[in-house]
Amino acid sequence: MFFAEAQRKMVGVFAAVLLVTAAAAASRQEKAGEKPPAPKPGQAEMERLKFYLGEWDYTETYPKSTTDPNGPTNTGIYTSKLGPGGNSLINTFHSHGPVGDFEGMLVLTWDLRENAYKTYVFGNELPGALVETGAFEGDALVFRAEMKVGAQVLKSRNVTRLTPSGTLESDEYVTKNDGPEKLLVHVVATKKH
Repeated sequence: MFFAEAQRKMVGVFAAVLLVTAAAAASRQEKAGEKPPAPKPGQAEMERLKFYLGEWDYTETYPKSTTDPNGPTNTGIYTSKLGPGGNSLINTFHSHGPVGDFEGMLVLTWDLRENAYKTYVFGNELPGALVETGAFEGDALVFRAEMKVGAQVLKSRNVTRLTPSGTLESDEYVTKNDGPEKLLVHVVATKKH
């Protein structure tokens, strides 16, 4: 009796699965003649960031100083991949050299409310997250951020371009208390093949 009852339940479950599958197939056939769905909000903006995708070797060159007239250089690797649903890009990075050992993650996305790109930067030298707001200015993707450190207000501006040769070049500038903007680091990244 137990076996017969279990068998009836299995047949019922199997029949239900077939009905759901048939309904889904019929729905797809009806939709086959329809126009494709409209792109989701922010999709076009995220498509513009796909030049970041992949694995990259990079160098960070810091300004010249009296102790290093060529400017100290760190080397590293970063990887960029699509986040869930293609609604973000997730970049992880790690560099090391005479300037230090830096490891972190950036999450880039399109913010519908602000109609701008946002980057959330997490790093081993940074408590919490640095939030940057950005937009394309010509062929360059430019992000800006501001944070208070003690009594000082630090502002940053990051300018990134994909060069005709396929490298990524990025310059990070900083200002303190509305002083003159100074180059913090120049980054050149080459995609691994």
